[in-house]
Amino acid sequence: MKFNIEKRIENALGRAGNLETSHGTILTPAFVTVGTKGTVKGLTPEMIKLAGSQVVLANTYHLYLEPGDERVKMQGGFPKMMQWDGPSMTDSGGFQVFSLGVAYGKGISKLLHPEDPSIQIPERSSADDGVPRLATIGNDGVSFRSHIDGSLHYITPEKSMEIQHNLGADIIFAFDECTSPLDTERYQEEALHRTHSWAKRSLEQHHKLLEQNGEERALFGVIQGGRSEVLRKKSAQVIAEMKTEDGKVFDGFGIGGSFDKNDLHTAVKWVNEVLPEDKPRHLLGIGEPEDLFFGVENGVDLFDCVAPTRNGRTGTLYTHAGKINIKNLAFRDDLGPIDPECNCPVCKNPVPLEAGSASDPSARTGYTRAYVAHLYHSKEMLAGILGSLHNLYFINHLVADMRQAILEDRFTEFKEEFMGKYLSK
Repeated sequence: MKFNIEKRIENALGRAGNLETSHGTILTPAFVTVGTKGTVKGLTPEMIKLAGSQVVLANTYHLYLEPGDERVKMQGGFPKMMQWDGPSMTDSGGFQVFSLGVAYGKGISKLLHPEDPSIQIPERSSADDGVPRLATIGNDGVSFRSHIDGSLHYITPEKSMEIQHNLGADIIFAFDECTSPLDTERYQEEALHRTHSWAKRSLEQHHKLLEQNGEERALFGVIQGGRSEVLRKKSAQVIAEMKTEDGKVFDGFGIGGSFDKNDLHTAVKWVNEVLPEDKPRHLLGIGEPEDLFFGVENGVDLFDCVAPTRNGRTGTLYTHAGKINIKNLAFRDDLGPIDPECNCPVCKNPVPLEAGSASDPSARTGYTRAYVAHLYHSKEMLAGILGSLHNLYFINHLVADMRQAILEDRFTEFKEEFMGKYLSK
């Protein structure tokens, strides 16, 4: 893997670059499309490319349970299994430790919205709080019960590396503990020590497997530390300097864990001011437009998030004038496109006409809001497909536009123009 920086944002940490992998070059900054189980729900690989996706990320935990990483390996890895021929990534399973553990059944996400009056930050220690959970964390690894059949499993950093190598992605992540935004700094520090220990073990096992199997694969170390500036900077320093006995280091970095929505960009800046400039940085699990701008401005090269396709399946659609719920009554008779400024196949419908047709392709205006609303209200499969395709196209091209703005020295103006319209409601 090779990473080159082409242009930097003046007086900021952001940059435009290119990340070379064995399956193609990723133009950064870039949005990473999430195909959790080796599929982007409702979309074929051709549709994923049509949406402008450069790279697809699959979920280690889910593919380990079904169909099993050995079966995926037998099929040539998850990209070949799903017929994706571009760059690929897998996460480590660390986020599932969080969602099956402290967050299980509580509706806690990794992003804290402090303006919510229902949120109260409790005093939490590493001791069991008595609430049922499917994952239990120890210093050596994590034991968890499958959400599918309740079977017991144990994942260590070494096991996570073996699974990810079997899954066959170009870029993989070190095993880490993703903490809750409600955790105290004391617990964050305890978890950080585990994450650093697991990172070293991941790095060592990764290089053993590379040598053993003769593979080409990059490993990103994960920075944690919650909402603490001290812990975040400490983690960035430790992971950046971490080496195996024979001097092997991480190829890039993932910024993981929990954040306060209001100071997400500050936390990212803390980390990227410490990390080396010559390696790529990936912000894990963040994908709303406003967060993408702050991430890019503060030195993030890659993002992944399920939000675009998850929102698309439920009827929340992105537009340049802000998000809309297409199921609202106001759209039932609206004959306009989802977003007049969008050029996706849903809004513009650039489908070739049949041979011999006298119709003008430029006159085709795409699906109307009224029709798309009808699909959602009728619970038709096509609703989620069109919604996901539109949202994915919107986010991919928004980040591509950010990259172009960086190259043309107009990122700040582009950000202000977009955000002015997007947040106008």
